[in-house]
Amino acid sequence: MIKFHPSDEMIHQFAAGSLNPALSVVISTHVDMCPHCQKQVLDAEQLMAEQLTKAPKPRLNSHALDAMLEQIMTSQAPAPKASNDDYSNVLNLDGKLFNLPPTLARQQNRIGHWSRVPGKMLRAPIDIGSDECINLIYMDKGSRVPEHTHKGQEVTLVVNGVFNDERDEYTDGDFILMDSSQHHTPETQDEDCLTLAALDAPLHFTSGISRLLNPFSSLFFR
Repeated sequence: MIKFHPSDEMIHQFAAGSLNPALSVVISTHVDMCPHCQKQVLDAEQLMAEQLTKAPKPRLNSHALDAMLEQIMTSQAPAPKASNDDYSNVLNLDGKLFNLPPTLARQQNRIGHWSRVPGKMLRAPIDIGSDECINLIYMDKGSRVPEHTHKGQEVTLVVNGVFNDERDEYTDGDFILMDSSQHHTPETQDEDCLTLAALDAPLHFTSGISRLLNPFSSLFFR
């Protein structure tokens, strides 16, 4: 059962299309997995539609109306949407198979090279056509990220598996938002975990000898 969700404000911004691309991909993937948030998005879209229909309609003179009609008639038809045959919903990582939610499955051809990250982890960037950073993170059994905070904002979605920190345990579909006011130490125990992570700044390690890693923090999820 999914315990952690985007805030109501984030859901409304997602439905309105006003979030940055990285956060939109993460929330869209969560919505794929979460019936509760699917309903929240539908409710937000319905509310916006009702507000739009109640808004005063602009009055158009005949010249403006003619120009609008001409633009509609001469505009190109939208490109066809990808069918289910255009991508695979299965991610094969060294023989381990993961079923991807539709949003992630559509990004399969944008997933970059998998590289090793300190702490028994693998990382693969996803090119979403912007300067923002979004990664698939695979945490093997017994993985651990040293205690850290964030210079910016970190959003993590559990795609498959389990990890925990000092606060709670996170499973499939859980959406976790962290900022510079919070410290945590993500780790896995007897089960591995595939997550989707979006950061707008590198990690900042805060505990013991791990602070020596700060000059190299971009080797982690940035």
